Amino acid sequence: MAGQTDTIISAILGDIESGTLAPGDLIEESTLTARHDVSRTPLREALIQLETAGLIERMPRKGAVVFKPTLEQFLAILEVHAKLEGQAAGLAARRLSAGHAEALEAAVQACEAHAATHGDGAPDAYYQLNLDFHRVVAEAAGNPYLLEMIKTNARKLMAYYRARYHYRGVIETSAREHRAIADLIKAREAEKAETAMERHVSFDHVTAMDLLAALG
Repeated sequence: MAGQTDTIISAILGDIESGTLAPGDLIEESTLTARHDVSRTPLREALIQLETAGLIERMPRKGAVVFKPTLEQFLAILEVHAKLEGQAAGLAARRLSAGHAEALEAAVQACEAHAATHGDGAPDAYYQLNLDFHRVVAEAAGNPYLLEMIKTNARKLMAYYRARYHYRGVIETSAREHRAIADLIKAREAEKAETAMERHVSFDHVTAMDLLAALG
């Protein structure tokens, strides 16, 4: 049972991360049970766990939908997420291993290469490179609990970060900021790395409103 529940959770999370499921989208329960050949019991358990994590909501007479924040919720989650990402960068600066330093440099170079080659083009592909950069930083922090908190909060905001990269000039700015953050981490400048990362992942109020409006 636990294995089937985990399979459903992984499938839903994968669809959220890929953009297949957008904020407010209905989760087709019958499709999931048929696709993964499971009963409704592990599906219900999976939905309970995802609802507890704040990633889905149960709507009366509608079913389970992907969490769609109000502006107030969006800004509150973003505030927490920026602190978590900043803390990860600060810890990474203090704990960076040779292996993580190599992975970090590779992630930054991939973002820079995309920006140089495509400019504002292929934003969804850049978004995946951006996720890889943030994953490496979080893993380099060496705290699995912090890593899980970052993942959970990021999933609530992924659609909005993804949409942000469709704006002119954002990819170039992002790649440049990744380089600056990585250099601070490698230089063991923990406080500066933490501040730079917090600033990097934050949106101003107007941008947040624009993104919420863009995704309906």
